[in-house]
Amino acid sequence: MHVDHLIFATGPDGLKAEAERLADALGTDYKDGGFHPRFGTRNHIIPLADARYIEVVEVLDHPAADKAAFGQAVRARSEMGGGWLGWVLSVADISPYEQRLERSAVPGSRQFPDGRRLEWVQIGIRGLIADPQLPYFLEWKSDDSLRPAALHGDCTLKQLQISGSADRLSEWLGVEVAGQIDGIDLDLVAPHGTPGINSVTFDTPAKGTVTI
Repeated sequence: MHVDHLIFATGPDGLKAEAERLADALGTDYKDGGFHPRFGTRNHIIPLADARYIEVVEVLDHPAADKAAFGQAVRARSEMGGGWLGWVLSVADISPYEQRLERSAVPGSRQFPDGRRLEWVQIGIRGLIADPQLPYFLEWKSDDSLRPAALHGDCTLKQLQISGSADRLSEWLGVEVAGQIDGIDLDLVAPHGTPGINSVTFDTPAKGTVTI
């Protein structure tokens, strides 16, 4: 499994301002990602090194956002002021996770501004909503050229500090978590309030070590 991307829900300033703020903090650029027809959301992308990225996302005034778990999760985090919503693991085959979670993966897609379409399947959003320390899982269906990782950023994700439990996270992932996953340091601290991502640390060419 690969730590594929991090999700940041917009606050009251909106998508463009939030993406600009985060990209400026890292000394890099963002791209207009497009919208998710099934989820009632749209995003901007901040490419990172190692085939990873930050997804800055906002919910739209659209019926799909009220029906889709992802739209519900983004709306709830944005109504709290915005911030880190969650993290996502990509896998080569999502079927073992469907069997373990005893439900089917949900198809997802993103329509690019130029009309191209990126497709995947995902599972675990309900788990993230119930317990925000938990990542969800996706399997990409489109070829590599359409995936955000093809944008090749130069900032490196180094550490996730998460309020949560190593035991709970290990149970969810199906592998033992021991302070690191996919080359990224995990700093798991006892929750004080709601579990989830507290901060993320990056190595950047322009700004050095940056924690957001």
